[in-house]
Amino acid sequence: MSHWNPRDLGMDRRISRRDFFDGVAVAAVAGSLLGPGSSGRNPAGAAPTAPTAPVAVTGGPCAAPLGDTAQALSVPHALRDGRFWEYAGRPEDTGERYDLVVVGGGLSGMSAAFAWLRAEPGARVLVLDAHDELKTPSPDAAGRGSALLDPPSAWTHEGRALLDDLGVGLERAAPASRQADSVMCDRETFPVETLVKLTPGLPAERLAARLPVADAARRDLVMLCENPPDWFPGLPAREKQERLAGLTYSDFLLRVCRVHPDVERFLRTLPNARWGCSTRCLGAIDAWASRGYPGFQGLGLDRSEPSRFNSPTVEREWNRELYRVRGGEESLVRAMTRAVAGGGGPGRTGHQVRLRPSSPVVSVRNDGDPGSASSATVAYFDGHRVLAVGAGSVILACQGAMVPYLVPELPERRREALRRAVRLPLLDAAVRVRDRGAWRRLGVSRTRWTGAYWCVTELEDGGPENGGAEDGGGPGVVRLLATPCRSELGPDEGAAAGRRALLRTPYAHMEFTVREQLARLLGPAGFDPARDIESIAVHRWGHGRAPEYRRPWHSFAPDGPFPSDAAPGRFGRIAVAGSDAVPWTGPEAAVTAALRAVEELRR
Repeated sequence: MSHWNPRDLGMDRRISRRDFFDGVAVAAVAGSLLGPGSSGRNPAGAAPTAPTAPVAVTGGPCAAPLGDTAQALSVPHALRDGRFWEYAGRPEDTGERYDLVVVGGGLSGMSAAFAWLRAEPGARVLVLDAHDELKTPSPDAAGRGSALLDPPSAWTHEGRALLDDLGVGLERAAPASRQADSVMCDRETFPVETLVKLTPGLPAERLAARLPVADAARRDLVMLCENPPDWFPGLPAREKQERLAGLTYSDFLLRVCRVHPDVERFLRTLPNARWGCSTRCLGAIDAWASRGYPGFQGLGLDRSEPSRFNSPTVEREWNRELYRVRGGEESLVRAMTRAVAGGGGPGRTGHQVRLRPSSPVVSVRNDGDPGSASSATVAYFDGHRVLAVGAGSVILACQGAMVPYLVPELPERRREALRRAVRLPLLDAAVRVRDRGAWRRLGVSRTRWTGAYWCVTELEDGGPENGGAEDGGGPGVVRLLATPCRSELGPDEGAAAGRRALLRTPYAHMEFTVREQLARLLGPAGFDPARDIESIAVHRWGHGRAPEYRRPWHSFAPDGPFPSDAAPGRFGRIAVAGSDAVPWTGPEAAVTAALRAVEELRR
């Protein structure tokens, strides 16, 4: 139960803007455009829907999302459920012909368009997207970049070269920059809500003494941090790693270390910001390989190289230089959009590129046998009818799970593998505040919560090196992240359950929890949400984080074959991009997949 009255939190106040961006189709309206009922020809839940258009609510209390387009909500579900072609007419040929058609206007799609134009400056390119605007969040919805939402990654040489061409820089980032500087042991988890600052070099005993946990939990936490035993004595290193690969980190703590349950509750949300799920889903082998997860020192495992059981992302980033896009992924997508559109807005031609939003693609087919086809046909829904355009090549930079419904002639092995690309749901908010001085007075800039709705709150660019939490205050942007995945069910089933819960969550509840958690954290330092919040932007992504195949949930890891292994290799004049098409995640994955798809089609 909340201790706060909605009126005290400012829920009734008129602020400069409230924006709610929807990244998931609403099931209740999924059939409104194309008729009632599902034909049932496809298995239920076989593929998630594509992202939908932004929903904007500006000014005044938010009662319901407004401004979405019906086709963005309904078409992907109708394709999945086998209803679309029962009610849609035959495609009408527009007579348009392009050298390249890109399906999906996100980071991977815009990277593909940009890379193609680098190789063929005179090419005619069409980018189709289901959103009513391309995936470039409004600049006023965020500040200068967020370490919370843009984690570092190990960029390839090709990816860095593409960014150089765009004029978008990379900055080096240490893995430690991902860590919170404080933990809110919240009332959802513990009897007494307590903010604990993680002072660098703080001895484990002093940290444990500050926690609102049982005495036995304090002793167990100190043991894990300072002197854990060898939990698998007598086993060779490889077998120890294999044991860890069969456990989640929560299982390791509770079943192997046998610590007090309060220890597991305190550590549970450690991986949420990085992995989109809690320790009940994160494999113990990946926790061993990451910073900040205690309990492994006594195993005596060699840390000079990763374990063969580690996830692809951990393996790629092991002892490599990590980088973050300067200004964040949002700035990268905007730079790509400007580059390919030549300054023209959506729907306008620039550099032979046309950007066409509100145009969900419904069919992609080779013109003839894939082995000899020299062109393809792409059909999309414009809100009234199905239109078809010709393409010399097509790059599918949409979600991998939608590809089997767009290209039904794709070999079944590839179709089945792509259906397994289950993404994790995410929810992030950007809150513009009148004065960030409360963060300075409190002495924190990034707080992990142990069980509240939003698992991380961060003052954007809030570190002392960026003139944040230790400066004299002034306006700022606060970012919040929620990870709805039901981690105890695993990444696939947990993602589906979390997505259903996210669909049922009213936007008013999201705003309420934003205001309440900021009041709980910053209220003692003088923050008043009714007075100090100037705007709120919430992005809801039902299919947010690309899948990462890892132990203990995916038995085919690490030897494969991975579902993403089915994506490479062109099918006639069609190639697959998108971050689902590579086994690791992050913005670099989306760019890498795009560059590979361009190379495959241009061979």
